[in-house]
Formats: sequence, C-alpha cells, structure tokens
Amino acid sequence: MTRPGPPTLAASLPPRLDLLLLGVDVLTVDPARPELRDAALGVLDGRIAWLDVAPPPGVAATEVLRLPGRVVVPGFVNVHNHAILSMVRGVAVDLGFAPSYTPGIPKGTDVTPEQARAIARLGALEMLLFGSTLIGDNFVHADVTTEAMAELGVRLAPSWRVHDVDFAKVAHGEWRFEPAIGRRTLDGALALHERWRGHPRVTPNIGAHAVDTCSEDFLREIAAVSAAHDLRVNTHLGQSTVEVERVRARTGRTSTQVLDDVGLLGPRLMGGHCIYVDDDDVARMARAGAHAIHIPKCNAASGRLAPTPKLAAAGINIALATDTQHGDMVELMRWALATARVQRGGVDDDWQPARVLEMATLGGARALGLDDELGTLAVGRKADFAVFDFRRPHLVPRVSLAGTLVHNAQGRDVELVAVDGELLVRDGRPTRVDAERICAEAEHAIRALWAGAGKSYWENDR
Repeated sequence: MTRPGPPTLAASLPPRLDLLLLGVDVLTVDPARPELRDAALGVLDGRIAWLDVAPPPGVAATEVLRLPGRVVVPGFVNVHNHAILSMVRGVAVDLGFAPSYTPGIPKGTDVTPEQARAIARLGALEMLLFGSTLIGDNFVHADVTTEAMAELGVRLAPSWRVHDVDFAKVAHGEWRFEPAIGRRTLDGALALHERWRGHPRVTPNIGAHAVDTCSEDFLREIAAVSAAHDLRVNTHLGQSTVEVERVRARTGRTSTQVLDDVGLLGPRLMGGHCIYVDDDDVARMARAGAHAIHIPKCNAASGRLAPTPKLAAAGINIALATDTQHGDMVELMRWALATARVQRGGVDDDWQPARVLEMATLGGARALGLDDELGTLAVGRKADFAVFDFRRPHLVPRVSLAGTLVHNAQGRDVELVAVDGELLVRDGRPTRVDAERICAEAEHAIRALWAGAGKSYWENDR
C-alpha cells in the first residue's frame, strides 16, 4: 500500500539531481513507508534525495530513467561468503560437508594469489549481477581478492580467513594448532584493516574461521584485537557435527559458550550457519546482542536446518548470506521462508515475505553496524539499490510486490544495480568490468586447481 511520505520540499533540492528513476514500484524495507507504487526516486551525491509518489517539481536530473513495470529494492547485504570457493561449484554441495574439511577437492591452501584474484572476481561478479551491493567475503589471499573485487565497484566487508589450525592437515583428520599460523592470519587481517581504513566502500572485519579451528588462547587474542579496533568478527558457529564434537572434546563446552567465555560473544560477532545451537546458546546470543547469519540453501542442501524461528523469537538479529553455492539472494529469501515454515509446521503471520526481505537487506546492515546508512530506501540514506524487471511473465501480475519477489523472482531478473547512486549494472551487464573475460580467467584458474587435486572434469572439452 502507498502511504503518504514525510514532507519533502522541492525548494530544499538543487535544480538538478544526478539520477532520477520514474514510474517505479519501490519496496523500501522502511516500516514508515514499506511500499510505493508508480514512484520517483532521485539520487544526489550518492544518497537518496527524493522518494515519493510524484517527481520533484521543477527539478531536472543529469540522467532520467523511465522504468514502468520495475521494482526497486534496497541492495542486498550478503554478509558471509567465500568467493574463491566458486571453484567447487556443483561438486561440494553433494559431498555433505564444507570444502575445507573434505579430502580430494581443491583447498584454499592450494590457491595461488593469481588464481585467487581470478576466482574471487567471478564470485563477486555473480553476486553483484544478482543484486548484492555489499559482499562480506573472507578467505585466503584477502589482500589480492579485496583489490580484485573492489574493481567491480561493489561494497565489501572483507577479511583473511583467520585461524591457528593447520588447514593443510584438517581434511586428513589432523588438528594441530600452530601459533605461527595464527599470527600470520591475524596480522593479515590487521594489514587489510590498515590498507582500507576509511575507504567509502570497503569495511574490513576479522574472519575468525570457527571455534574448532581457533584455539581458545587465539580466540582471546582475536577478541582483544576486535575491541581495540572496533572490528566485526565473522565466524562459523554451530555449522557441523564435527565442530560440535571437536569443541566439546577439547573444551567441554559448546562453541557459543567458548565464544562467550573468551569475550567474543557480543554485538560485533556474526555467527554463520547457527545450525547446532541449543537453548542455552540461543539465550546467550540474545543477551549478548550477537547476530545470526542464516545460510539456508547450503544448510538445507546438506540436510540440515538452522532453528531460525527460535532465533527470531529470542530477538536475535538474523541476516542472510549465500556462502559458497551460488550468489542469488532472492533464492536465499525463498529458502529462508520455506525452511522456517517447515519448522513452524505451516504458514503464520511471523514468517512472511517482508520478514525475509528485511533479513536480506537491513538484517545484514545491522550485523555490520551499518544500518544507519544501508538496508532501507529513504531520503538521506545511501543510494544502494537493485531494480528488478517485473514485466517478465513469471512476475506478472504485481499484486503483492514482496510476495512475488520472494516466491517467484530470480537473481537473473535484476536489470540495474547501484552503489552510492553509481550504476554498476545496466541491462543486466556490469559497467566497470568485462564479464566474459572474468569468466574465462576464472575457468582457467579453476581447471588448474582441479588438475592439481588429481581430477579433471574437462576431458571431453579440449
């Protein structure tokens, strides 16, 4: 329903905006005005300067786009990814476990900086084309991959994969903690912070891998660094039975309890997956103000469900992320809604399309501490948005914008993507980079990695 907006005086605007969208329907994720039909959205200096059901009177724009039949949403805030792991696309999903723990497939420890650059650009391109305007990526070679992904113009929240376990041995069942590894990975995270501090589109964090791959002493060190530099910590929490069993055997506690004891469980913590969390874990997360990062497709494809209704009922902020299998946040919203309803045993008022849209946008912004700027569309906020083409047969009619988006749309329906008002995607194509070149370079790098792992799936394609 279109509701009257706050008064916006044309006299307060300059005579010319940078960009003006006309005739669009808008899902704002703003409870004061959740939906506008046949509206106008104006951008000036990277921010939304006008949003109403009529154009600003007497104001022109450098670029005017008339877009009837399109739906504008806040850019998706996709907070937990490992772009390089697109190298195991179509394979890892059917192995039942995370690539880093699985023998016989390429690992992060196998990747060279040149390969990392090529593959990370592929992952970032996919996410951008599907409407993600902020990507939280952590893995190996983050110095190289952050520079590579930043070339696309997308907003980033990157980190090195921080751990003190020897990952080269984990897939073979050896769990050995080496202080030198911890020092190297944490130093990498701090160097990344220094390199990008103050950048308008890059906000580094610390990618503490998981409690089973970080010793308690190392987690305390991470907590101290996080507090000293006000850095968010992106981690895996309750992602597997191996994690649960390893942590219980080593510490006698759950991962959440360990994070609480070492001083990491708080508003700066983003816990990815949260599949294996008990009632005490949920209560601790809620009290501490920690954020749950829900990755429903990866979870469900491996036969597991995160208890999102329980997390939401406790008041925990939930964000969405695509992780490794694909970059489509629309599909993620669909899986998030369906898996919650499976657990609730039906459809109810708590789990509706608007909820998962908020998780995909404002929920991620909250988790990163950026919700004063991102996650909703309103005057004064950053002009980060995605435009969907709702003229396509599977998106007609536009009776319920949120319902049609969540239940029927795909990332491939994205026509335009803007960050700070800059159009990074036009007509479904990136504006800053060559998509075909990125795909070709990534495939070349990935073929070499699979060959190094002793397998090739391209024998008939030479």
